[in-house]
Amino acid sequence: MSVVYVENLVKRYKEVLALDHFNLDIKQGEIFGLLGPNGSGKTTAINCMLQLLTYDKGVIKLFGQDMTPSRYDLKKRIGIVPQNIAVFEELTVTENVDYFCALYVSDKAVRTQLVKEAIEFVGLEEYVKFRPRKLSGGLIRRLNIACGIVHKPELIFLDEPTVAVDPQSRNAILEGIRSLNRNGSTIVYTSHYMEEVEEICTRIMIMDHGQILASGTNNELKAMIGTGEKIQVEVFNLSDEALGAIKALNCTQRASYDGKTLEVFCTSGAQNLSTVLQTLQQEGLALGRVYSEPPTLNDVFLELTGTELRD
Repeated sequence: MSVVYVENLVKRYKEVLALDHFNLDIKQGEIFGLLGPNGSGKTTAINCMLQLLTYDKGVIKLFGQDMTPSRYDLKKRIGIVPQNIAVFEELTVTENVDYFCALYVSDKAVRTQLVKEAIEFVGLEEYVKFRPRKLSGGLIRRLNIACGIVHKPELIFLDEPTVAVDPQSRNAILEGIRSLNRNGSTIVYTSHYMEEVEEICTRIMIMDHGQILASGTNNELKAMIGTGEKIQVEVFNLSDEALGAIKALNCTQRASYDGKTLEVFCTSGAQNLSTVLQTLQQEGLALGRVYSEPPTLNDVFLELTGTELRD
């Protein structure tokens, strides 16, 4: 079943074409990563799906039904965790979570239990009487998540939920996202941290200029660009001739040397590392530490968009 279905979505801001016949199909139970450089159209697409923005043309269906601004029955099934913290400074942790829960649940007894479960879920039991200004960056991010998921939504949009948090809080947030997914929620996840997307997303889309560049699993995206491992070798006094020999190898896509470390990006292949090392040894060079790592999602992003994904 498609939880999110978008067909030929077009959105213009005067002369700027923000979404250019954008298409999206997210199945129930996915953790779907939506990636793109700043200004690529991610936020515009999400706001159109949520009917927070009007659009020029296209079809948007959520849970198999047409999404319109007045479809409050569908909106009740959705949770939103925005990048910008959306809590009230004058309310305590409990009061904040209860306020957002009340937008969806009128029964106070039911709401009390939901608030308790949401606070326990994000690990804020010891801070229930704290106001946001007393919380660390990581804890306030957890509060932001609790407010967005307290009503147990079936579809959750998470926009940069781990920005500027410590590693411990980041790990807790990522495990919480997995738990939400295991409990039945479909997740739409945006992040500038590629390792997070690789770790938790079942499928990933890369977009730019309002269009889809690529979509698939982590491994499918890596296979699209034909990049093998990245090899780094500590080597001193690498001559221009030796660097040229490395660049001339059939397996080499590109290579560079900064005076200490040789970096070689290879095509897909099983013998790339041994080929590079043999070539260096034939030049009579003394080698230091050697690193080899498979292609990353950031390599895919860089090749498709021409830029790295940065904060």
